[in-house]
Amino acid sequence: MKGLGIERKSKDTTLNMGPLIDMVFILLIFFLVTTSFVRESGVEVKRPIASTAEKQEKTTMIVAVTEEGMIYIDEKLVDIRSVRSTMERFKVENPKGNVVITADKNSLFGVSIEVLDEVRAAGISNVVVAATKE
Repeated sequence: MKGLGIERKSKDTTLNMGPLIDMVFILLIFFLVTTSFVRESGVEVKRPIASTAEKQEKTTMIVAVTEEGMIYIDEKLVDIRSVRSTMERFKVENPKGNVVITADKNSLFGVSIEVLDEVRAAGISNVVVAATKE
């Protein structure tokens, strides 16, 4: 309004995005730190069903036996003869660690028992056989 002697000055208003970006990164870090990751055996195993099955939260070492009788320890194919030495090494590193044997329901029963014997022969007493609840 030039006629009345009043002049308007245009001011650019800006929004500072720095604190908003900092907050987004803090939330991202929070969610990454609090997320729990589940370790699986790495091979597809159809677990047998058991009415007394319980969920194990703190699994330290997973041994999987496939339908064909192949043995996997932490996603690595191993021979039955190397199971005991692997478990002995594991026990030295984690004296209170758990071992979960995940055997396919169609696998040979003898292979699962051999794996269980080798794990116990290595001195590990916290051995669990995985199953799914009915």
